[in-house]
Amino acid sequence: MAEQAAGPDSAPGIRALLRSPGYGRLLLVSALVGVPVSLAAFGFVGLEHELQHWVWESAPEALGYGRAPWWWPLPALALAGLLLAPIVTRMPGRGGHVPVHGMGGPPTLPVEVPSVVLAALAALPLGAVLGPEAPLMAVGSGLALLTVGRARRAASPRLAPMLGAAGSTAAISTIFGSPLVAAVMMIEAAGLGGPQLTLLLLPCLLSSGVGALVFTGFGHWTGLTIGALTLPSVPKASLPDAADFLWGVPLAVVIAVVIVAGQTLGHRFAAFTAQRTAARTVICAVLVGLCVAGYAVVTGRSPEEAALSGQATLGQLAADPQAWPVGALVALVVFKGLGWGVALGSLRGGPIFPAVLLGAALGVAVGGLPGLGVAAGLAAGLAASSAAVTRLPVTSTVLASSLLGDQAADSMPLVIVCAVVAFLTATFVHRVAAEAPEGRAGGSGAVG
Repeated sequence: MAEQAAGPDSAPGIRALLRSPGYGRLLLVSALVGVPVSLAAFGFVGLEHELQHWVWESAPEALGYGRAPWWWPLPALALAGLLLAPIVTRMPGRGGHVPVHGMGGPPTLPVEVPSVVLAALAALPLGAVLGPEAPLMAVGSGLALLTVGRARRAASPRLAPMLGAAGSTAAISTIFGSPLVAAVMMIEAAGLGGPQLTLLLLPCLLSSGVGALVFTGFGHWTGLTIGALTLPSVPKASLPDAADFLWGVPLAVVIAVVIVAGQTLGHRFAAFTAQRTAARTVICAVLVGLCVAGYAVVTGRSPEEAALSGQATLGQLAADPQAWPVGALVALVVFKGLGWGVALGSLRGGPIFPAVLLGAALGVAVGGLPGLGVAAGLAAGLAASSAAVTRLPVTSTVLASSLLGDQAADSMPLVIVCAVVAFLTATFVHRVAAEAPEGRAGGSGAVG
């Protein structure tokens, strides 16, 4: 199919390139890179998960609390800001890119990897409302580029992006619950087509497959958990009917608007922290702590539900949605959404995991509407939120299907429609938001 789309002139070129010794060596390096990158990623995620467990469970219990008290996020996030400030102002790489700017960008250089790791370990376990996916991708990219020298990267401009992509997919091959999700994400985000798509596809698939094998093997061998974005249990689904689409389509629109609102807030705080970065990073971390504490005060529930990436809370929500009153779900969306928006522009981590929880919470909250149901609401929320935050509809469909497991087949029509609707809505709202400042100034057209 790729050769047909590319035309007759390009087909021999792609076949010759696939058979070339250089590309063969790239595939071999991609497979070999998957092993050390996955080991490093496993160690990073395992350490982050253990630190998170100590901060939010072991330490409160040691102080005599059955669970983290409502005020716990305030000192935890303040400490995160104090630890993060010197990393983002002084170290090479500045701790990685600001989360609101997305998952793309140039490959992370090896010299930048230490700051990415330290920033993630400073922010994520202490309650930053962000996920581990962006730091993992950066670590995988940087470690993969260690295998080739700077001169060789300069001599072959295609080498660094392709090898960096392979390293990133190896690092996140299991954190999304499936190596296929990581490979599809890298391919769709690259925006390539024709022969270039095939050239990127093979190293990414090979590296992510090896990475998933290493993750799985070490998980069984060590007994450690890595907090992957998986749902051990989901409500039983049935084939969607007209009512599911009647509610699911507007739900996807609402979720997309909520996600874009959080991203817009993130851009505001990114501009805020661009100057006097150290002090304002600490201020923003405290604001995130206030949002998380506010959720605990309003609902009387654990602040841990609104803190962190949302992986554990998502699993609890899917396994027992009846245990969540609608008021608690609305409060979770409001307070965690505000904290996520602030963190997007000021702290370090990934944007996807918390957004998926926000969408799932909204989906379950409206699951009681006549004709919808919790299972359909959850499926629509997962697909819409991931599509809105990534703006990658194919990746979002694969991710939602992976999360839904054996219930995915029945939910697939609703998942696809909601992913597309949310993608289109988010794209439209972003475009309107970008054009609004110029329109108010009396100009016309999009902002460049």
